[in-house]
Amino acid sequence: MLSQSEVLAEFAAAGALLEGHFILSSGLHSPRYLQCARVLMDPARADRLCKALAGKVRALGIGKIDLVASPAMGGVIVGYEMARQLGVPSIFFERADGKLTLRRGFDIAKGARVLMVEDIVTTGLSSRECIEGIAGEGGVTVAAACLIDRSNGKADLGVPLAALAQFEIPAYPADALPQSLAAIPATKPGSRGLK
Repeated sequence: MLSQSEVLAEFAAAGALLEGHFILSSGLHSPRYLQCARVLMDPARADRLCKALAGKVRALGIGKIDLVASPAMGGVIVGYEMARQLGVPSIFFERADGKLTLRRGFDIAKGARVLMVEDIVTTGLSSRECIEGIAGEGGVTVAAACLIDRSNGKADLGVPLAALAQFEIPAYPADALPQSLAAIPATKPGSRGLK
């Protein structure tokens, strides 16, 4: 298993622990951003991190997993690597008309036991949307997993959540920014970037 400090060291070594003023996919603003795409671009690092995360998922004692499902875009790579570690197929949901949906011929067998995998959980909104999508397709989400739970355990997904690291990074609504953060121009580095 990797310790929380070892996980953060992986992010720092990849140049993926950013400081500034960032708009998260949740719409909240934060002085720190974890860029999982940079961490996962190195296959050896992705293997190390997901092997440790797969160990945490197994430790939950949830039994058999038939499939890994993730929300695109952030969950695609980590979901694939988690599926590889667990020896099951991987699919992902994409946003179409404002809703997460399966495309590309993906489907979920009725009653399939699904692990929902996300890169980072902040409020849990996209994770819960993906879990709703899994249920809508006839699957049963038995647990969720993420590299970083930046809610420090506060996000309720309705299923057990395994995370490699869990801590709280401050996040603020746009109308309640501290002056120090408001003084810095905002950027949105995630998959739903500013236009």
